[in-house]
Amino acid sequence: MPEMIVYDENKKTFSLHTARTTYQFMIDRFGVLLHLYYGPKAQGNMEFLLTYADRGNSGNIYDAGNLREYSYDQLPQEYPVSGMGDYRTPAFVLKNADGSIAADLRYRSHEIKKGKYGLSGLPAVYADEAEAASLSVELYDEAAKISVTLLYGVLYENDIITRSVIVKNEGEDRLYLNRTLSANLDFVTGKYDLVTFYGRHAMERKFQREHAVHGAKVIGSRRGHSSHQYNPMMLLCERTTTERSGICYSMQFVYSGGFTGVCERDGYDQTRWQLGLSDEKFSYPLDADETFIAPEVILSCSGEGFSLLSQNLHACIRKHIVRGEYRDAIRPVLLNSWEAYYFSFTGEDLLSLADQAKDLGMDMLVMDDGWFGARDDDKRGLGDWVVNEKKLGGTLGGFIEKINAKGLKFGIWIEPEMVNEDSGLYRAHPDWALCIPGRKPIRGRSQLVLDFSRKEVRDHIFSMICEVLDAGNIEYVKWDYNRSIADVYSHDTEDQGRVLYDYILGLYEFLEKMRTRYPHILIEGCAGGGGRFDAGMLYYTPQIWTSDNTDAIDRLRIQYGTSFGYPLSAMGAHVSAVPNEMNARITPLRTRSIVAMAGTYGYEMDPKKLSEEERDEIRREVATFKKYAPLIHNGTYYRLSDPFSDDYTAWMVVSEDKTEALLSAVITNARCNPLPHYVRLAGLREHALYHNESVGEDYASDALMTVGIPLPNIMNQYAAYQFYFKIKE
Repeated sequence: MPEMIVYDENKKTFSLHTARTTYQFMIDRFGVLLHLYYGPKAQGNMEFLLTYADRGNSGNIYDAGNLREYSYDQLPQEYPVSGMGDYRTPAFVLKNADGSIAADLRYRSHEIKKGKYGLSGLPAVYADEAEAASLSVELYDEAAKISVTLLYGVLYENDIITRSVIVKNEGEDRLYLNRTLSANLDFVTGKYDLVTFYGRHAMERKFQREHAVHGAKVIGSRRGHSSHQYNPMMLLCERTTTERSGICYSMQFVYSGGFTGVCERDGYDQTRWQLGLSDEKFSYPLDADETFIAPEVILSCSGEGFSLLSQNLHACIRKHIVRGEYRDAIRPVLLNSWEAYYFSFTGEDLLSLADQAKDLGMDMLVMDDGWFGARDDDKRGLGDWVVNEKKLGGTLGGFIEKINAKGLKFGIWIEPEMVNEDSGLYRAHPDWALCIPGRKPIRGRSQLVLDFSRKEVRDHIFSMICEVLDAGNIEYVKWDYNRSIADVYSHDTEDQGRVLYDYILGLYEFLEKMRTRYPHILIEGCAGGGGRFDAGMLYYTPQIWTSDNTDAIDRLRIQYGTSFGYPLSAMGAHVSAVPNEMNARITPLRTRSIVAMAGTYGYEMDPKKLSEEERDEIRREVATFKKYAPLIHNGTYYRLSDPFSDDYTAWMVVSEDKTEALLSAVITNARCNPLPHYVRLAGLREHALYHNESVGEDYASDALMTVGIPLPNIMNQYAAYQFYFKIKE
């Protein structure tokens, strides 16, 4: 393995090398870290990219004397601060003991190590010593007596560089962190496009590409979770970048709480790009010897367009974020009870549903909301995690034994972070819910948020959940979270500016304890669908429910946007009944199945309401998914169309050795007397023949990738296609 991190003692440069990229910054004569380069692999010293000029109204640090050409306001910073003459958006804002806002961070030391650093209490990319290297650069403010250590991790083969920050108060006075972002990139030139992923409940991660113009574009979440509204992932690209060509970059936050993403172009056509914690309601106290850790950001760069960038991120998530038994395992095909019965079910209903699941070739039955306390609707019961044995007709353990006896696994739904006012828990501990004293609480879905920043609250809920999970052979848990945080106040601290961050630390502690105690349980994250779909949650839950919207046509766009940063194996995707419960659209069962196969695959319906023809089709689709699941979940993924502009949506996965591929396509805009749709494939072995097992014909790979394969003209609204190709040796 080539050297990943190189420090040049003479030039004072740090060069971080991956297989195809280089990241370089330097310590200048004043001990300031200046960013030099991030892009396709390069050699040598890039200090020549810096320019110096006397810019009007740009301050000069005192050390520079009368050298007015030296200003933070124009130089590319590695970690920009507030109060030192840089008027662009800072990454670090420190409130000192005297109330002043300023930090002067200068180089103090550095260390290079084999392997990947970890973060105490926070999720982070992991890798062994042969795969990665780490760099820590310590900066210090002499006046404030504060140490700020910038962390860099390098995963060579995946073209991944990670960033994090550790802040330590080495003085005696209390300090406050008002802003502590994790990553900053300054580009001295270039015209870029910014890609963000916006949305709303049931329509998450819609692709948005726009010019990075003068001024600041800010995205983020003030909701206490990463949100449906913006995903904590951004792309920056040349304006000519496409799926297969051009330079592009990504930032992806390994965190599940509020965040801020900034893209700012200044008057000198320099672009500053940042990602990290939201500073909304954030003012974190640091007493003497206390340490604060900023969550990690994953960076990647591609010189070959968006496809390679996504593939870098997919590999990183699959192999270096997701952990445990299900990291590489194919997930069970499940039938969820929600759309079949909602809250109104009995044990006999679910046993009947299990019979249906078994008959159709599925692997698991999941009992969704409604199994505990007085939970007959969404207005009561949350927090009372006691099995309603009357509804089930007996104990949970006995019920699970009946499910297992049918040859099925069993899963269950929980929402541990929430409480209804109409619950025994809230009546006993109203102060355990986040609520501002003297004000009525803000309700969401008739529920309040428990204060997971408090250990006693977490421990109580954990003990109740464990009693449930210990009752029988539970092999899957759907962890839900169905409202945002509004009224931020904890009775456990005087510093309310720390609550939202400490809440997420508490959530992670709970999840880590749970996966440690129950390593065999597959946990699926959910937040009203995709409201907390982020790399932080994937560290604890190998898959996340992509959206509450299961309409196949809407899902094409939702899964398209999600695919830019997250692998198919992370996307919870199910087939549901039609007309769809959210938009009343009717789509063919085949189409719904093919779309759901671009994910973990499962069902949300009552199979008893299907015709025998539909039941036979489901048996075939379940068998098809199981046949192709290893390829779908572990293959290299390619987007082959734009669902926002093309009349069809197509995608494919190719095995690592390029011997097999699976192409899927859906017609989204049927036209009278249509033109043929040629889908250009990607990632195949050049100058090879591939046998299309779906139609029994051979195709030249070069023609498939240059011209494409014409889709048959099926006269059916929302027709779908799936072709399996096997190389002919």
